This record gives sequence, structure tokens and C-alpha cells, in this order.
Amino acid sequence: MQERNSATKIRNGIDNLEVISRFALAILALASGVYTYLGVRSLLDGSSTQVFFAAVIYSTAVSVAIYAFWTYLMKFVPLMQDGARRFALFGTMILGSMMIIAMSSWLNAAALAGSAATEQHLALQLEGYVEDLDKAHANALSAQSLLPDVMRASERFKRLGIEERTSGALTGTSGSGSVVQLLNQMGNQLDELTGTITDSKQETTDLFATGREQLEKMRTLVSASGAVQPRADQFASEAILLAGVIASLQETSIAPSVRRAAEDLSLGFIAPIADGNSQDLATRQSTVIDNVKASVEAQSNALANAADDILAEPKVPSRRFVPLSSAEAVLRYAGDFVPSWAGAISIDLLPAILVLILSIAHSAIRQEDEKLDPAEQITAGEMMRAVALHNKLSIADQDAQSQQAAATATGKETVAKEQPSSNTTVLRPVDSEQRKRIEESR
Repeated sequence: MQERNSATKIRNGIDNLEVISRFALAILALASGVYTYLGVRSLLDGSSTQVFFAAVIYSTAVSVAIYAFWTYLMKFVPLMQDGARRFALFGTMILGSMMIIAMSSWLNAAALAGSAATEQHLALQLEGYVEDLDKAHANALSAQSLLPDVMRASERFKRLGIEERTSGALTGTSGSGSVVQLLNQMGNQLDELTGTITDSKQETTDLFATGREQLEKMRTLVSASGAVQPRADQFASEAILLAGVIASLQETSIAPSVRRAAEDLSLGFIAPIADGNSQDLATRQSTVIDNVKASVEAQSNALANAADDILAEPKVPSRRFVPLSSAEAVLRYAGDFVPSWAGAISIDLLPAILVLILSIAHSAIRQEDEKLDPAEQITAGEMMRAVALHNKLSIADQDAQSQQAAATATGKETVAKEQPSSNTTVLRPVDSEQRKRIEESR
């Protein structure tokens, strides 16, 4: 009796919860449709009217499909007792769930976290532009590291020229001769290179300051409040301007100019003619000029090698900003928005829990019914129908017996009337001949 009560309570519970189950399923389907509308609206192009109606039609179709799909499963899965059929329905449920995720859940996630995903995309792009600007600035400043070497070489040539003119430190004879002129010439060339490097430093500083201003504007757009799509459009415009600044920074590098100037020092070296009054002085001047030429070549090779090292550094690749819609952004950065994805999928797949609950409940009912005797499994309605049927059968049986008794009585009366005429025997006396035959037979 206890098992009987348990099965009855489960049945009553299922019947009582049927209305609330359908209501909950309708609410979940409606919620999924609303968020699907918000997600699909960001993907459509066209006039506002076309976008509105297209999004409404799509979200309505999704809601109806979700409601019908889970209604069918809640109706038939619990009733399946055969393992193969139940497995087939569960496979259908898995396939349908995947289709629901494909057509609805990712749009729900876009509605829940699309703005945040787009802002994260802008933030990551901003970090990339910051790195590009810093790298381009560093590459442009790397040529500035040659400035001390150039200045030292210029000062050395000028100092030798002064010492040669005042004390004859190189030739042993003071005065302004060809050696002094050559040393001053080399010093002036290096001074020109120093001026070029110094001027490029100011240009690099100005471009870097402009780039920092662009980055500040872009950073403000990322962290500002309001709709994200207009901010993303303005961010794209600022990104184009910043890309131009980065390209200009790379073009202002003085390393190629230093490389060419270093080659000019050695290749363009023109040794003056010794102008000493005596052969001995002229010979000494020629020797010093050769030494100066060797020193110039060494300085030229050092500057050229340093410039080659700078030029060998990889350039900053051109970065192209690609705007993303909220739905695309939430797919690309899905790993960063797991809670939003979980909520979006749960809205669509929560009815699967109801299907499993109903399946377990019906399975429990069948298990409890198997423990009961057949008589205990009869409901009150079935009992009333059985009693009514029994009464009908009893009345029909009594009528049949009455008819049979009446038929039997009628048959006996007929037999009694016909029996004397058919079975009456007349006794007659035996004559002499019959008696003789009887005796002969004995």
C-alpha cells in the first residue's frame, strides 16, 4: 500500500506541475528570443525598419523552435521504456541542443557580454599600438646613440688641428698647413653629421609626443561610458592617425643618413698636397696625411658598422585595426566571458533538466507499479468500470439461464406427449406354429 501511495503521489505531482512546467518553458523561450533579438540586431545591415523586422522574425522563430523542441521531448522521453528508443531520443536532444546553441546561445551571449567583449578588443588593440609606438620611438632614438661617437671624432680631429697649428704636434712644424686644413675639414664634416643627428632628435621627440596624444584619446574612448559602437568607430579613426605617426617615426631614423655619411668620410676623402717649404716637411706632411686617412677610414668603418646594426633591427609592422561587432567579439574572446556564456546557454538548455526530472519520475512510477499486485494497480475509475461490466455480464447470464430453462421445460412437455404413441407395445397370444419353432430352436 505504501508503494501504491508513492506512485500515486508522483503521478499527482506530475499532473499538478504540468501547467507550471509549460509556463516556465514559455518564459525561458521568450527570454531566449529577447536576447537573441538584441544579439542579431548588431549583425544586420540596412535601414532601421528592415533591421527591426528581420531581428523580430528571427527571434520569434527561435522562441517557437525552442518551445516546440522541449515540449516534444518533455512529452515523449519520459514515456519511453525501451532503451534503444530512449537512447535515440536523448541523441536527438543532444543534436537539438547543439543547434540551439548555434542559432541562439551565442547571440544571447553577445547580448549579455557583447559590449564588454568589444571594449576588451579595443583595449587589446590599444596595447598593441602602445607597443608599436614605443618600439618605433626606440628604433628612431637608437640612431641618436651614434651622436656621442660622432662628436668625439669631430673633437679629436679639431683638437689635432689646433695642436698641429700651435705646436706642430703631428709634423713637428707649427703653422696652418695642409695637415691642419685636412683635420679641420674632417672635423667640419663630422660637425655637419652631428647637426643632422641633433635635428632628427627634435623631430623624433615631436612625433612621439603626437603619438602619445593619439594614444590618450584612444584610451579615453576605451574607458568612456555609453554605447560602444560609436566609440569603436572613433577609435578606428584615431588608430589610422596613430599608424601614420608610427610610420613617420620609422622614416625619421637617422641611421641611413649616418651610414651614407660614414661612407663619404672614407670614399670621399681627398688628401691635400703637401705644401711644406722643404722636402723634409713635405714628406712629414704626406706621412701625417696618410695617417689621417687611415684614421678616417677606421672612424668611417666604425660608424658604418654601428649604423648597420641599427638598420638590421626589425621594423615595426604596420598594424591594421579591424573593428568587430559585439557578436564577433564575444566569439573571439569567449574564454574571458565564461559566466556570460554559461548564462546564455543555460537559458536555452535549462528545459533539459525538466526532461530528465520527468524521466526519473516516470521511471519511479513504473518501478513502484511493478512491485504491486495486479489487483492493487486498479484505480477507482477502473474498479467502477469493472463492477459495471460485471453487473452487465451477470444480468446477461441470468437472462441466458432463464431462456435455457424455459427451452428445457418446453422440450420435456413435448416429449411426454409424443412418448405413448411411439413406444406403446401390444401383447398378442402365441399360436402353435410359433411355439413349435421356438422349441426347435432351443
